[in-house]
Amino acid sequence: MPKKPSKSPAGKGPRTPARMPARVAAKRPKETPKGTARATLKAVPDLSQERIVRALETIAAHLAAQGQPAVSAESFERADAYVWHPDGRLSAVPRVSRVELFLLKGIDRMRDILMENTERFAGGLPANNALLWGARGMGKSSLVKAAHATINADRKVADKLKLIEIHREDIETLPMLMEKLRDASFRFIVFIDDLSFDGNDASYKSLKAVLEGGIEGRPENVILYATSNRRHLLARDMIENERSTAINPGEAVEEKVSLSDRFGLWLGFHRCSQDEYLAMVRGYCSHFGVKIDDEALEREALEWSTTRGSRSGRVAWQFVQELAGRLGVKLTAM
Repeated sequence: MPKKPSKSPAGKGPRTPARMPARVAAKRPKETPKGTARATLKAVPDLSQERIVRALETIAAHLAAQGQPAVSAESFERADAYVWHPDGRLSAVPRVSRVELFLLKGIDRMRDILMENTERFAGGLPANNALLWGARGMGKSSLVKAAHATINADRKVADKLKLIEIHREDIETLPMLMEKLRDASFRFIVFIDDLSFDGNDASYKSLKAVLEGGIEGRPENVILYATSNRRHLLARDMIENERSTAINPGEAVEEKVSLSDRFGLWLGFHRCSQDEYLAMVRGYCSHFGVKIDDEALEREALEWSTTRGSRSGRVAWQFVQELAGRLGVKLTAM
């Protein structure tokens, strides 16, 4: 009779691997080859590392900004123009990007009205906030900067106007800026370029309170100039949505449309004619010494405006830059 195999003591002798039940074996995941695993790890971005990098870049930017000297109420004589930052800083702008007032063609009426209003304000007389609205590229922001420079040209340092630009996305900090300027000895034009509101943006309420209606109101030494492509600063579909969803459509629309009503001056800018467009081109060429036959200049300028699909001061300036570059002329005033 054959003998039964004796059991090996624990830890001694060879072992026969136990068979795994079929159900358990089916649940075990298949092993992935090492090469495939490494390729997968390389393909999947390390999101946590990207977040850390972004956070460090943000911190570095804030530290760099804090390292810049802040402008106090006593140091406004350092420059004539500043940019407002939402953390409460005013950074000086040594050289403003602008064009001369006489180079702005086709907007004579708007130029005269804004200049008269700015002169009154600079002289300590009552003046209105101004909204410059209308066709793009027709010199709205250029007119504000040119008016500021022209007014300051013959004024003493202590009497010069200060131009402060606040970005559209920082409108909610406007009351903080007003508080900073209220007790200053200078007079200020607060400039908001390309102002408009979309969707559920409620920051326009801060602007309404500063313009008129707040307890403190606008400081006497501050005036607001804003530019926009929209007369009422709100998109048409935004107004239509208010009419269709509000309990009282009339009141809802009035609340938002009333923002533009708080600007005392509405200056409308419209598309220029062909003659005005050519006058702009010739004015720039004469000012910067770009010499070319007038017939060729007119032909090329009209062809340029046709390819752009519009005629405006911006299109004229872009054409002159192209022409000057092609002719090897630097755009420095003669």
